[in-house]
Amino acid sequence: MKPIKVGLLGIGTVGGGTYTVLTRNEAEITRRAGRPIRIDVVADRNLDLARQVTQGTTRLTDDAFAVVCDPAIDVVVELIGGTGVAKDLVLKAIEHGKHVVTANKALLAKHGNEIFAAARERGVMIGFEAAVAGGVPIIKALREGLTANRIQWIVGIINGTTNFILSEMRDKGLPFAEVLKEAQRLGYAEADPTFDVEGVDAAHKLTIMAAIAFGIPMQFDKAHIEGISQLEAEDIKYAEQLGYRIKLLGITKRKPEGIELRVHPTLIPERRLIANVEGAMNAVLVQADAVGPTLYYGKGAGAEPTASAVIADLVDVTRMQLADPEHRVPHLAFQPDALQDTPILPLAEVETSYYLRLRVDDQPGVLADITRILADQEISIDAMIQREPDEGEQQTDIIMLTHLTREKNIVAAIERIEALPVVKRKVIRLRLEELDK
Repeated sequence: MKPIKVGLLGIGTVGGGTYTVLTRNEAEITRRAGRPIRIDVVADRNLDLARQVTQGTTRLTDDAFAVVCDPAIDVVVELIGGTGVAKDLVLKAIEHGKHVVTANKALLAKHGNEIFAAARERGVMIGFEAAVAGGVPIIKALREGLTANRIQWIVGIINGTTNFILSEMRDKGLPFAEVLKEAQRLGYAEADPTFDVEGVDAAHKLTIMAAIAFGIPMQFDKAHIEGISQLEAEDIKYAEQLGYRIKLLGITKRKPEGIELRVHPTLIPERRLIANVEGAMNAVLVQADAVGPTLYYGKGAGAEPTASAVIADLVDVTRMQLADPEHRVPHLAFQPDALQDTPILPLAEVETSYYLRLRVDDQPGVLADITRILADQEISIDAMIQREPDEGEQQTDIIMLTHLTREKNIVAAIERIEALPVVKRKVIRLRLEELDK
């Protein structure tokens, strides 16, 4: 049977993994797809690298636009990354009637609405399983496996770099800066780790999952994003004493007033399975009405795990390319005319629990003043630690966990608490999620 011809754009880590896995497992993949899937041409600026990976078994070019315009190519796999030339290439491929598979979460989070609209108009498919959580098939699960459910919320550890750093900080008690250097030495963190450690990468992925889960357009610009660069090792220690672990979570929830879309360090009970995801692994916990909680765990990055997701999309495209476009699985799970413009809730209206750490003078009446301010904002305390000061020390730490309250209430309370003369530094505030319903 005539093979599906693929144009591969970019043969770096993921591109090389895709080429290797597709070649190694060709017979098995063909049995599943119903026809061979062959990489017919590779485009990369580094032709020496491309020759090394392909060993002269396929055509090479440094002109990616020639590939997306090539009438012999059936599917374009975009693994260049970024939102500049990658966007132009994807739209040009669609214009020329080619299906597209991409691992580019930033491109879809920012320009997915435009790309999916163009694909619908041209009758082609966009596969993007590899854009979220690497080899973990979370897009397939949300888009197809859970289609009978009303999804209530999704919580994910969806950046391996930050999870590795937090695991090391907890295990070794080291500060963020020191662990980051080690992560860079081991190859878990980029030379410029900003997208990872400041939560941007996780927010790209969360935006995609929220769109599929709730049938809304991509709205990355409305996500609240905080990273872990300001997190202190002692807060990880105090959280553990209270029975919690701190993870950088992507959180999206369906509420009566709108959709929550937020990324930030979060305390979660250590008894939860997701709290025990360590190192560079990813995990996504989905709460849905019919099935309840389901957890998806695995490698969120790397050459072959991500290649696994890329090739899964290639198999889907091969199976479905001759199907009537109206009867394919919609890109965002819901029919395009059924997407809803549900508002994204501003952070001030988000309701969660909080961890507070206060550095105060060790004197009578301090705790009473603080609890009075919290009560004025209708914030109740769930648990507390007051550290005994060392001998001769005049200050101490008070650590509190609150019950559920709105962000705007905790912000107002902290502003008043920090104005007290006995409070000696800015209040450390972290959000807390029980993940129990």
